[in-house]
Amino acid sequence: MDDTPLRHDDTDAMTTRSDAPRRSDSADDELVAIVAPYDDAPDECTIFPAGLTDDELLTTWLSAQEGGYVALAEMR
Repeated sequence: MDDTPLRHDDTDAMTTRSDAPRRSDSADDELVAIVAPYDDAPDECTIFPAGLTDDELLTTWLSAQEGGYVALAEMR
């Protein structure tokens, strides 16, 4: 992943990557971040491991509203 802000449209908020590699036990698992823009509320970023099954995806994610997260470069 890089330090650039993520920008996606509303359709991206409802999709997952079916071509992503399956999860491993490695600490270096790839993460997917999707930003869902809202007109009447702060944008929301959801992060989850790549390659989850549909059942795993229901409970393995983290979301934060805009203002609750910053670019990695700002924290270095």
